[in-house]
Amino acid sequence: MAMSVLKNRRERGFLDGQFLIAMPGMLDKNFERTVVYICAHSDDGAMGFVINRPQQMSFTDVLLHLQLVEEDEVIRLPTRTIDFPIRSGGPVESGRGFVLHSDDYSSESSIPVSDDISLTATLDIVRAISRGEGPRRGLLMLGYAGWGAGQLENEIGSNGWLNCPASEDLIFDTPVEAKYDRALALMGVTPAMLSMEAGHA
Repeated sequence: MAMSVLKNRRERGFLDGQFLIAMPGMLDKNFERTVVYICAHSDDGAMGFVINRPQQMSFTDVLLHLQLVEEDEVIRLPTRTIDFPIRSGGPVESGRGFVLHSDDYSSESSIPVSDDISLTATLDIVRAISRGEGPRRGLLMLGYAGWGAGQLENEIGSNGWLNCPASEDLIFDTPVEAKYDRALALMGVTPAMLSMEAGHA
C-alpha cells in the first residue's frame, strides 16, 4: 500500500509534507506521543513515518543481517555509516526498510516526497550508505504508518492529531526524545496546553 499511495498520486495532498502530532488522548499505543511525517496523502489513503521512535537495531546490525558486510569488515566502516540513524517508522510492515533522505542522493527507485526530501526503498541506498556515499541526511525507517481512504481525515476530525508543516531539521536531527515537544513548539504549543478537548491549530 505504502509505495502505491506514493507512486500513484497525481498531485500532492493537503497533508503531504506535514507533521502529524499525536494528541494526549491518542488511544492507539502505536502512536502515543508520536510525530509522523506524512509522505503521501490522497483520496486513496495516506502513508508516513514515525520520526521519534528509536529502533534497538543499529545500522551495522542491518548490514550484517542483509549480508552486505562481513563481521570482520565492520571495524572499517565509515563512522557516519556506523552512526546512521534507524527509527521504528510505524506498525505496518515493520520488517521492511525505507530510507527517508535529503535530495542530494537519487537513484531510479527514489521518489520525491517534498521539494527537499526523497524516499528510497531499495538496497542500492543501503549499499551507498555502507560505503559512506549515501545522502547528507537520512533515516532508515523500519515499517511505516498507513491509513485507508478517509481514515486519517476521520482521526484528525476526532481530535486524534494536530498537523503542521514539517521541518527538515526536526526530521533528521537528534535527540529523538525531544522531537515531540519540538514539533509542538513549531505550533507555539506546549504539552501542558493540550487537552482531550483542544481544537486544531
